[in-house]
Amino acid sequence: MQGILYISHGSRMAEATAEAVTCITGVKEQVDVPLQEICFLELAEPDVEQGIEKLVNQGASKIAVVPVLLLSAGHYYKDIPEQLTQTRKKYPSITFTYGQPLGVQDRFIHVLLERIAETNTSVDQGSKILLVGRGSRNPQTKTDMETVRTKLQKNLSGGRVDCCFLAACDPSFEHQLDASLKEGCSKLFIVPYLWFTGVLMHSIQQKVQEQAKIDTNIIVCRQLGDHPIMKRALEQRVYEAVR
Repeated sequence: MQGILYISHGSRMAEATAEAVTCITGVKEQVDVPLQEICFLELAEPDVEQGIEKLVNQGASKIAVVPVLLLSAGHYYKDIPEQLTQTRKKYPSITFTYGQPLGVQDRFIHVLLERIAETNTSVDQGSKILLVGRGSRNPQTKTDMETVRTKLQKNLSGGRVDCCFLAACDPSFEHQLDASLKEGCSKLFIVPYLWFTGVLMHSIQQKVQEQAKIDTNIIVCRQLGDHPIMKRALEQRVYEAVR
């Protein structure tokens, strides 16, 4: 019997875990597979081993592992495979397949544009947009984020889009935030390329609050979240992993 294991990143913040579970649960309801479980790579339970155990105990003979990740970085290439390698030793008769992160897709640009639009603040020629990624030591991360930046820039009628990162990559968000404020832009849009809320979103908001004394209109957009486009993209990744 086919089973699906969704592996989300996990967070020490209950709000972030709940947002991920809500999004994935919406996808589960659209996927015609009998056995589906959600687990977390770290900081939340159930963990990967527990998730696999649940599926096996329910009768799964095949498990499609779906990484609930935006980009292909260390978690996809190293952390999840290492955990799977250890756990698979316990279940030599189970067939595993490994899916892909969502990656860079044109339709995600429409989500970013919606997040900007829902602030009810127009982007004009004097605006600056900071596209903020999580960051990774994997060089593909910077390449992917630059692709997203270019696509977002092409879809905006004004303003300039720069890319920055919260960890492991340069330029850092803090550096770009300071540099943008010194430029004297009329409006500064912070556009997180993050799927769910969590410590990183709170870090963005905290750094922005510290700059409240600056005479610049700083607008922080919402994360991608459980937008219907994100859920459809994850559903497609599920069926790809099953096939």
